[in-house]
Amino acid sequence: MARVFIGLLDSFGIGASDDADKFGDVGSNTLGNIAKHYFDTKNKAISLPNFKKLGLFNLYHEIHKSYPKGIEKGDENPSSLYTYAKEVSTGKSTFCGHMEIAGAPVDYELGYYPNGFDKEIIERFLKETGLKGVLGNCVASGTKIIEDLGEEHIKTGYPIIYTSADSVFQIAAHEEHFGLDNLYKACEIARKICDDYNVATVIARPFLGDNPSNFKRTTNRHDYTITSKYKTMLENIAEDKGEVIAIGKIRDIYDGKGVTKAVKAAGLCDIFDKFINEINLAPQKSLVFANFVNFDMDFGHRRNPIGYGEALEYFDTRLPELLNILKPDDILIFTADHGCDPTFKGTDHTREFIPVIIVGNAKAGFVNRRETFSDIGQTIVKYLGVKPVQFGKAIF
Repeated sequence: MARVFIGLLDSFGIGASDDADKFGDVGSNTLGNIAKHYFDTKNKAISLPNFKKLGLFNLYHEIHKSYPKGIEKGDENPSSLYTYAKEVSTGKSTFCGHMEIAGAPVDYELGYYPNGFDKEIIERFLKETGLKGVLGNCVASGTKIIEDLGEEHIKTGYPIIYTSADSVFQIAAHEEHFGLDNLYKACEIARKICDDYNVATVIARPFLGDNPSNFKRTTNRHDYTITSKYKTMLENIAEDKGEVIAIGKIRDIYDGKGVTKAVKAAGLCDIFDKFINEINLAPQKSLVFANFVNFDMDFGHRRNPIGYGEALEYFDTRLPELLNILKPDDILIFTADHGCDPTFKGTDHTREFIPVIIVGNAKAGFVNRRETFSDIGQTIVKYLGVKPVQFGKAIF
Protein backbone atom coordinates (compact mmCIF):
# COMPACT_ATOMS: atom_id res chain seq x y z
CA MET A 1 0.00 0.00 0.00
CA ALA A 2 1.31 3.42 -0.98
CA ARG A 3 1.97 6.73 0.75
CA VAL A 4 2.31 10.23 -0.78
CA PHE A 5 4.03 13.30 0.64
CA ILE A 6 3.79 16.87 -0.69
CA GLY A 7 6.30 19.55 0.20
CA LEU A 8 4.75 22.72 -1.21
CA LEU A 9 7.12 25.67 -1.43
CA ASP A 10 4.59 28.47 -1.25
CA SER A 11 5.10 30.92 -4.14
CA PHE A 12 8.00 29.04 -5.81
CA GLY A 13 7.06 29.86 -9.40
CA ILE A 14 9.33 28.92 -12.29
CA GLY A 15 8.43 31.46 -14.96
CA ALA A 16 5.53 33.54 -16.26
CA SER A 17 2.60 31.46 -17.48
CA ASP A 18 1.04 31.72 -20.95
CA ASP A 19 -1.69 33.97 -19.61
CA ALA A 20 0.54 36.18 -17.44
CA ASP A 21 -0.44 39.18 -19.56
CA LYS A 22 -3.99 38.96 -18.21
CA PHE A 23 -2.61 39.45 -14.71
CA GLY A 24 0.04 42.06 -15.47
CA ASP A 25 2.78 39.53 -14.75
CA VAL A 26 4.72 39.23 -18.01
CA GLY A 27 8.40 38.97 -17.08
CA SER A 28 7.85 37.46 -13.66
CA ASN A 29 10.03 34.45 -12.85
CA THR A 30 10.44 33.71 -9.17
CA LEU A 31 13.28 31.16 -9.40
CA GLY A 32 15.10 32.76 -12.33
CA ASN A 33 15.00 36.32 -11.04
CA ILE A 34 15.99 35.31 -7.51
CA ALA A 35 18.98 33.45 -8.94
CA LYS A 36 20.03 36.45 -11.07
CA HIS A 37 19.70 38.87 -8.14
CA TYR A 38 21.57 36.45 -5.88
CA PHE A 39 24.44 36.24 -8.37
CA ASP A 40 24.59 39.98 -8.91
CA THR A 41 24.63 40.60 -5.15
CA LYS A 42 26.84 37.77 -3.92
CA ASN A 43 28.85 37.09 -7.09
CA LYS A 44 28.07 33.38 -6.91
CA ALA A 45 25.35 31.01 -8.06
CA ILE A 46 22.59 29.97 -5.72
CA SER A 47 23.58 26.66 -4.14
CA LEU A 48 20.88 24.00 -4.52
CA PRO A 49 22.88 20.79 -5.09
CA ASN A 50 20.13 18.43 -3.97
CA PHE A 51 17.42 20.08 -6.03
CA LYS A 52 19.88 20.03 -8.92
CA LYS A 53 20.21 16.24 -8.61
CA LEU A 54 16.43 15.95 -8.64
CA GLY A 55 16.24 17.85 -11.93
CA LEU A 56 15.14 21.36 -10.91
CA PHE A 57 17.70 23.07 -13.14
CA ASN A 58 17.00 20.67 -16.01
CA LEU A 59 13.36 21.64 -15.67
CA TYR A 60 14.23 25.32 -15.78
CA HIS A 61 16.11 24.76 -19.03
CA GLU A 62 13.19 22.80 -20.51
CA ILE A 63 10.96 25.81 -19.98
CA HIS A 64 13.31 28.69 -20.80
CA LYS A 65 15.87 27.01 -23.10
CA SER A 66 18.67 28.75 -21.23
CA TYR A 67 20.45 29.00 -17.89
CA PRO A 68 20.49 32.52 -16.46
CA LYS A 69 23.15 33.90 -14.17
CA GLY A 70 22.89 32.18 -10.83
CA ILE A 71 21.55 28.84 -12.07
CA GLU A 72 24.00 26.03 -12.77
CA LYS A 73 23.76 23.66 -15.70
CA GLY A 74 21.35 20.81 -15.00
CA ASP A 75 22.39 17.39 -13.75
CA GLU A 76 23.38 14.83 -16.40
CA ASN A 77 21.25 12.11 -14.81
CA PRO A 78 18.50 13.68 -12.70
CA SER A 79 16.99 11.23 -10.26
CA SER A 80 13.35 12.30 -10.29
CA LEU A 81 10.41 12.72 -12.62
CA TYR A 82 10.11 16.44 -13.31
CA THR A 83 7.65 18.61 -15.16
CA TYR A 84 5.77 21.90 -14.77
CA ALA A 85 2.11 22.87 -14.69
CA LYS A 86 -0.08 25.70 -15.90
CA GLU A 87 -2.88 27.14 -13.79
CA VAL A 88 -6.43 27.28 -15.15
CA SER A 89 -8.12 28.81 -12.11
CA THR A 90 -9.43 32.35 -12.40
CA GLY A 91 -7.04 33.70 -9.77
CA LYS A 92 -3.42 33.38 -8.66
CA SER A 93 -3.97 33.09 -4.93
CA THR A 94 -3.01 30.46 -2.39
CA PHE A 95 -6.63 29.32 -2.34
CA CYS A 96 -6.85 28.96 -6.12
CA GLY A 97 -3.52 27.18 -6.40
CA HIS A 98 -4.20 24.68 -3.62
CA MET A 99 -7.73 23.92 -4.74
CA GLU A 100 -6.54 23.27 -8.27
CA ILE A 101 -3.69 21.05 -7.07
CA ALA A 102 -6.30 19.04 -5.17
CA GLY A 103 -8.38 18.51 -8.32
CA ALA A 104 -10.91 21.29 -7.71
CA PRO A 105 -9.93 24.27 -9.90
CA VAL A 106 -11.56 27.61 -9.23
CA ASP A 107 -13.39 27.95 -12.54
CA TYR A 108 -15.82 30.54 -11.20
CA GLU A 109 -15.37 34.26 -10.68
CA LEU A 110 -14.33 35.37 -7.23
CA GLY A 111 -15.03 38.72 -5.63
CA TYR A 112 -12.21 41.26 -5.77
CA TYR A 113 -12.15 44.69 -4.12
CA PRO A 114 -9.21 46.75 -5.39
CA ASN A 115 -10.70 49.92 -3.89
CA GLY A 116 -11.74 48.45 -0.56
CA PHE A 117 -14.97 46.71 0.33
CA ASP A 118 -18.33 48.13 -0.70
CA LYS A 119 -20.25 50.15 1.86
CA GLU A 120 -22.98 47.53 2.13
CA ILE A 121 -20.44 44.83 3.08
CA ILE A 122 -18.90 46.96 5.82
CA GLU A 123 -22.33 47.98 7.12
CA ARG A 124 -23.42 44.33 7.30
CA PHE A 125 -20.19 43.47 9.08
CA LEU A 126 -20.70 46.20 11.68
CA LYS A 127 -24.36 45.33 12.22
CA GLU A 128 -23.77 41.59 12.62
CA THR A 129 -20.68 41.91 14.82
CA GLY A 130 -21.98 44.81 16.91
CA LEU A 131 -18.75 46.72 16.33
CA LYS A 132 -18.86 50.51 16.10
CA GLY A 133 -16.39 50.99 13.27
CA VAL A 134 -13.48 49.66 11.24
CA LEU A 135 -10.10 51.01 10.20
CA GLY A 136 -8.42 50.73 6.84
CA ASN A 137 -10.80 49.12 4.34
CA CYS A 138 -8.19 49.36 1.60
CA VAL A 139 -5.61 47.35 -0.32
CA ALA A 140 -2.53 47.11 1.89
CA SER A 141 0.51 45.18 3.00
CA GLY A 142 -0.36 43.28 6.15
CA THR A 143 2.76 44.31 8.04
CA LYS A 144 2.60 47.94 6.93
CA ILE A 145 -1.05 48.45 7.83
CA ILE A 146 -0.60 47.35 11.43
CA GLU A 147 2.34 49.76 11.70
CA ASP A 148 0.14 52.55 10.37
CA LEU A 149 -3.11 51.76 12.19
CA GLY A 150 -2.14 49.53 15.12
CA GLU A 151 -2.12 52.30 17.74
CA GLU A 152 -5.45 53.71 16.55
CA HIS A 153 -6.87 50.17 16.65
CA ILE A 154 -5.79 49.77 20.28
CA LYS A 155 -7.27 53.17 21.15
CA THR A 156 -10.63 52.73 19.40
CA GLY A 157 -11.15 48.97 19.47
CA TYR A 158 -11.96 49.07 15.75
CA PRO A 159 -10.57 46.10 13.77
CA ILE A 160 -8.32 46.76 10.78
CA ILE A 161 -9.89 45.59 7.52
CA TYR A 162 -7.82 45.23 4.37
CA THR A 163 -7.53 43.24 1.16
CA SER A 164 -5.03 42.64 -1.66
CA ALA A 165 -4.95 41.68 -5.31
CA ASP A 166 -6.36 38.34 -4.16
CA SER A 167 -9.96 37.61 -3.27
CA VAL A 168 -9.48 38.03 0.45
CA PHE A 169 -11.08 39.82 3.43
CA GLN A 170 -8.40 40.24 6.10
CA ILE A 171 -9.02 41.36 9.66
CA ALA A 172 -6.08 42.43 11.81
CA ALA A 173 -6.59 42.85 15.53
CA HIS A 174 -4.51 42.90 18.69
CA GLU A 175 -4.59 39.58 20.54
CA GLU A 176 -4.75 41.20 23.99
CA HIS A 177 -6.64 44.45 23.47
CA PHE A 178 -9.21 43.09 21.00
CA GLY A 179 -8.99 39.44 22.00
CA LEU A 180 -8.20 36.41 19.87
CA ASP A 181 -11.62 34.82 20.41
CA ASN A 182 -13.32 38.07 19.42
CA LEU A 183 -11.22 38.21 16.27
CA TYR A 184 -12.18 34.66 15.33
CA LYS A 185 -15.85 35.38 15.97
CA ALA A 186 -15.67 38.47 13.76
CA CYS A 187 -14.05 36.38 11.02
CA GLU A 188 -16.76 33.73 11.24
CA ILE A 189 -19.37 36.45 10.72
CA ALA A 190 -17.35 37.94 7.87
CA ARG A 191 -17.13 34.50 6.26
CA LYS A 192 -20.93 34.21 6.13
CA ILE A 193 -21.21 37.69 4.64
CA CYS A 194 -18.44 37.07 2.11
CA ASP A 195 -20.18 33.93 0.86
CA ASP A 196 -22.71 36.27 -0.77
CA TYR A 197 -19.92 38.07 -2.64
CA ASN A 198 -17.76 35.07 -3.63
CA VAL A 199 -14.78 36.27 -1.61
CA ALA A 200 -12.44 33.28 -1.48
CA THR A 201 -10.85 33.68 1.94
CA VAL A 202 -11.38 35.52 5.22
CA ILE A 203 -8.19 35.68 7.25
CA ALA A 204 -7.72 36.44 10.94
CA ARG A 205 -4.45 38.38 11.32
CA PRO A 206 -3.71 38.73 15.06
CA PHE A 207 -0.76 40.76 16.27
CA LEU A 208 0.98 41.84 19.46
CA GLY A 209 3.07 44.82 20.55
CA ASP A 210 2.40 48.30 21.88
CA ASN A 211 3.76 50.63 19.19
CA PRO A 212 4.70 50.60 15.49
CA SER A 213 8.30 49.62 16.22
CA ASN A 214 7.34 46.32 17.82
CA PHE A 215 3.96 45.39 16.36
CA LYS A 216 4.33 41.84 15.09
CA ARG A 217 1.86 39.34 13.65
CA THR A 218 1.55 36.14 15.67
CA THR A 219 1.26 32.52 14.58
CA ASN A 220 -2.46 32.41 15.44
CA ARG A 221 -3.56 33.28 11.92
CA HIS A 222 -6.70 31.43 10.86
CA ASP A 223 -8.22 31.16 7.37
CA TYR A 224 -11.90 30.70 6.56
CA THR A 225 -12.40 29.62 2.95
CA ILE A 226 -15.33 29.54 0.58
CA THR A 227 -16.85 26.12 -0.09
CA SER A 228 -15.60 24.60 -3.35
CA LYS A 229 -17.99 23.41 -6.04
CA TYR A 230 -15.94 20.23 -6.35
CA LYS A 231 -14.58 17.54 -4.06
CA THR A 232 -10.84 17.53 -3.50
CA MET A 233 -8.33 14.70 -3.37
CA LEU A 234 -8.24 15.19 0.41
CA GLU A 235 -11.93 14.39 0.72
CA ASN A 236 -11.67 11.38 -1.61
CA ILE A 237 -8.77 9.94 0.36
CA ALA A 238 -10.48 10.45 3.72
CA GLU A 239 -13.77 9.01 2.48
CA ASP A 240 -11.91 5.88 1.39
CA LYS A 241 -10.55 5.48 4.94
CA GLY A 242 -7.16 6.92 4.12
CA GLU A 243 -5.28 9.42 6.26
CA VAL A 244 -4.72 13.07 5.32
CA ILE A 245 -2.18 14.79 7.55
CA ALA A 246 -2.11 18.58 7.08
CA ILE A 247 0.95 20.52 8.25
CA GLY A 248 1.03 24.29 8.65
CA LYS A 249 -1.73 26.22 6.94
CA ILE A 250 -2.99 23.31 4.82
CA ARG A 251 -5.86 22.63 7.21
CA ASP A 252 -7.14 26.20 6.92
CA ILE A 253 -6.75 26.43 3.15
CA TYR A 254 -9.09 23.46 2.71
CA ASP A 255 -11.28 24.52 5.66
CA GLY A 256 -10.53 21.17 7.26
CA LYS A 257 -12.46 19.22 4.62
CA GLY A 258 -10.84 15.82 4.18
CA VAL A 259 -8.19 16.49 6.84
CA THR A 260 -7.90 13.66 9.36
CA LYS A 261 -5.04 15.19 11.36
CA ALA A 262 -3.87 18.80 11.54
CA VAL A 263 -0.39 19.72 12.79
CA LYS A 264 0.42 23.32 13.66
CA ALA A 265 3.82 24.56 12.55
CA ALA A 266 5.50 27.93 11.99
CA GLY A 267 8.82 28.73 10.32
CA LEU A 268 10.77 26.72 7.78
CA CYS A 269 12.69 24.71 10.37
CA ASP A 270 9.61 23.81 12.41
CA ILE A 271 7.54 22.91 9.37
CA PHE A 272 10.38 20.75 8.03
CA ASP A 273 10.83 18.99 11.38
CA LYS A 274 7.14 18.21 11.63
CA PHE A 275 6.95 17.11 8.00
CA ILE A 276 9.68 14.53 8.67
CA ASN A 277 8.04 13.44 11.92
CA GLU A 278 4.63 12.91 10.30
CA ILE A 279 6.18 11.00 7.38
CA ASN A 280 7.81 8.67 9.88
CA LEU A 281 4.46 8.14 11.60
CA ALA A 282 2.24 8.00 8.51
CA PRO A 283 0.37 4.73 7.94
CA GLN A 284 -0.25 3.16 4.56
CA LYS A 285 -2.75 4.87 2.26
CA SER A 286 -1.92 8.32 3.54
CA LEU A 287 -1.15 11.80 2.28
CA VAL A 288 1.13 14.06 4.30
CA PHE A 289 0.80 17.61 2.95
CA ALA A 290 3.02 20.46 4.19
CA ASN A 291 2.91 24.10 3.12
CA PHE A 292 6.18 26.00 3.55
CA VAL A 293 4.52 29.39 3.80
CA ASN A 294 7.61 31.41 4.71
CA PHE A 295 8.91 31.56 1.15
CA ASP A 296 5.82 33.59 0.28
CA MET A 297 5.12 35.40 3.54
CA ASP A 298 8.63 36.40 4.59
CA PHE A 299 10.41 36.84 1.26
CA GLY A 300 8.06 36.99 -1.73
CA HIS A 301 5.60 39.55 -0.43
CA ARG A 302 8.32 41.45 1.38
CA ARG A 303 10.39 41.70 -1.80
CA ASN A 304 13.48 40.07 -0.34
CA PRO A 305 15.19 38.02 -3.09
CA ILE A 306 18.35 37.39 -1.06
CA GLY A 307 16.34 36.12 1.89
CA TYR A 308 14.31 33.95 -0.48
CA GLY A 309 17.48 32.53 -2.02
CA GLU A 310 19.02 31.79 1.36
CA ALA A 311 15.80 30.10 2.50
CA LEU A 312 15.91 27.91 -0.61
CA GLU A 313 19.49 26.99 0.22
CA TYR A 314 18.48 26.04 3.76
CA PHE A 315 15.59 23.95 2.42
CA ASP A 316 17.98 22.22 0.02
CA THR A 317 20.39 21.27 2.82
CA ARG A 318 17.59 19.34 4.49
CA LEU A 319 16.40 17.42 1.45
CA PRO A 320 18.58 14.38 2.22
CA GLU A 321 16.73 13.93 5.50
CA LEU A 322 13.52 13.51 3.52
CA LEU A 323 14.96 11.37 0.77
CA ASN A 324 16.59 8.98 3.24
CA ILE A 325 13.33 8.07 4.98
CA LEU A 326 11.34 7.22 1.85
CA LYS A 327 10.13 3.65 1.58
CA PRO A 328 9.95 1.75 -1.73
CA ASP A 329 6.27 2.50 -2.34
CA ASP A 330 6.41 6.16 -1.27
CA ILE A 331 6.36 9.16 -3.56
CA LEU A 332 7.43 12.65 -2.54
CA ILE A 333 6.24 15.65 -4.56
CA PHE A 334 7.78 19.12 -4.50
CA THR A 335 5.64 21.82 -6.04
CA ALA A 336 4.20 25.32 -5.52
CA ASP A 337 0.84 27.10 -5.69
CA HIS A 338 1.70 30.30 -7.63
CA GLY A 339 4.61 32.68 -7.98
CA CYS A 340 5.62 35.68 -5.89
CA ASP A 341 8.66 37.08 -7.66
CA PRO A 342 10.41 39.34 -5.11
CA THR A 343 12.13 41.32 -7.88
CA PHE A 344 8.87 42.09 -9.70
CA LYS A 345 6.68 45.17 -9.36
CA GLY A 346 4.28 45.43 -6.45
CA THR A 347 3.88 42.99 -3.58
CA ASP A 348 1.33 40.57 -5.05
CA HIS A 349 1.51 36.99 -6.25
CA THR A 350 2.63 36.43 -9.83
CA ARG A 351 0.95 34.21 -12.44
CA GLU A 352 3.58 31.57 -13.10
CA PHE A 353 4.09 27.95 -14.00
CA ILE A 354 4.83 25.74 -11.00
CA PRO A 355 7.46 23.00 -10.79
CA VAL A 356 6.34 19.42 -10.21
CA ILE A 357 9.15 17.16 -9.03
CA ILE A 358 8.18 13.59 -8.13
CA VAL A 359 10.69 11.51 -6.17
CA GLY A 360 10.39 7.82 -5.51
CA ASN A 361 8.37 5.20 -7.30
CA ALA A 362 8.20 7.01 -10.66
CA LYS A 363 10.41 6.85 -13.76
CA ALA A 364 12.99 9.63 -13.75
CA GLY A 365 13.13 12.20 -16.51
CA PHE A 366 11.18 15.06 -18.04
CA VAL A 367 7.44 14.74 -18.72
CA ASN A 368 5.64 17.19 -20.98
CA ARG A 369 3.94 20.25 -19.51
CA ARG A 370 0.75 19.71 -17.56
CA GLU A 371 -2.21 21.85 -18.61
CA THR A 372 -3.66 22.13 -15.10
CA PHE A 373 -2.36 21.88 -11.54
CA SER A 374 -5.08 19.25 -11.07
CA ASP A 375 -2.83 16.68 -12.72
CA ILE A 376 -1.05 16.54 -9.37
CA GLY A 377 -4.22 15.62 -7.50
CA GLN A 378 -5.26 13.09 -10.13
CA THR A 379 -1.82 11.46 -9.90
CA ILE A 380 -2.11 11.18 -6.13
CA VAL A 381 -5.56 9.61 -5.99
CA LYS A 382 -4.58 7.15 -8.73
CA TYR A 383 -1.42 6.22 -6.87
CA LEU A 384 -3.31 5.71 -3.60
CA GLY A 385 -6.05 3.74 -5.32
CA VAL A 386 -8.94 6.00 -4.34
CA LYS A 387 -11.77 7.63 -6.30
CA PRO A 388 -10.60 10.01 -9.09
CA VAL A 389 -11.06 13.74 -8.75
CA GLN A 390 -13.16 15.47 -11.39
CA PHE A 391 -10.30 17.27 -13.17
CA GLY A 392 -6.78 16.51 -14.34
CA LYS A 393 -4.86 13.65 -15.90
CA ALA A 394 -2.46 11.44 -13.96
CA ILE A 395 1.18 12.23 -14.72
CA PHE A 396 2.18 8.55 -14.50
